[in-house]
Amino acid sequence: MTSSKPKSVQTMKPETAAKKLGVLFSATPAEFQAGVVSRDELNELQSKPPAWLTDLRRNGPHPKQVIAAKLGVSISGLIRGGITGPLTTAEIEALKADTPEWLERERSIQAETRKEAVRLKQR
Repeated sequence: MTSSKPKSVQTMKPETAAKKLGVLFSATPAEFQAGVVSRDELNELQSKPPAWLTDLRRNGPHPKQVIAAKLGVSISGLIRGGITGPLTTAEIEALKADTPEWLERERSIQAETRKEAVRLKQR
């Protein structure tokens, strides 16, 4: 016997959707911040991003997890390096070009951590 109850629509807070989209919530448009986002809307944003989303992904400001990935360090490494707020793509590129001492150190720590994870996985 099947239920005739309609399927409920899954929704999420806009903060959660922004995180899943890899963008800084505070930089999203007001209409995005004000509502809830359904699973279908999230899938639509991922498959056919509007101009504001494309621009945020390209230029920032970026959240910590995106900054860390672009620099090749952990989020903890960013904080140890003094990066506590969002950065634009231009600021990230400037850091890459400068390669401060903390960034080199954190990249080597991250590389060692990854090597160790691979070693442990192979055991």
